Amino acid sequence: MVTRLRKTRKMRGHIMMGYGRVGKHRKHVSGRGKAGGLTHHRNAFDRYHPGYFGKSGIRVFRLQKNRIFLPTVNLDRLWSLVTDETRKKYASVKDKAPVIDVTKAGYFKVLGRGRLPHQPVVVKAKFFSKTAERRIKAAGGACVLVA
Repeated sequence: MVTRLRKTRKMRGHIMMGYGRVGKHRKHVSGRGKAGGLTHHRNAFDRYHPGYFGKSGIRVFRLQKNRIFLPTVNLDRLWSLVTDETRKKYASVKDKAPVIDVTKAGYFKVLGRGRLPHQPVVVKAKFFSKTAERRIKAAGGACVLVA
């Protein structure tokens, strides 16, 4: 900001510059940054940042995220992974079935919620739940495990 627009230009002649005689304009009265979170600013920390201090959970040494990464998809969303044209095309053809590779869509496991239309389909995935496998086979389809 340029000097001519600063507050000090306006306040020339006013002894305390608008900060008062009693309280005084001091530098960092309550500390800098996050100082006082456990003492004089505790009220504010507890109110606006609950759980900020302390620990929670279990410490896992050498946590390997790829072992616990298991995105899932249910049977009712299975046909949304292919286009409508594909579904209509294979509805009329009886000797062929469409292949839905859920790993290409970013899913690893197929779960069994929802119903499948009575149309055979080949589903490729890393994991299948028992219900999903049962319902896919009941619709005339097949489950193929992919590494």
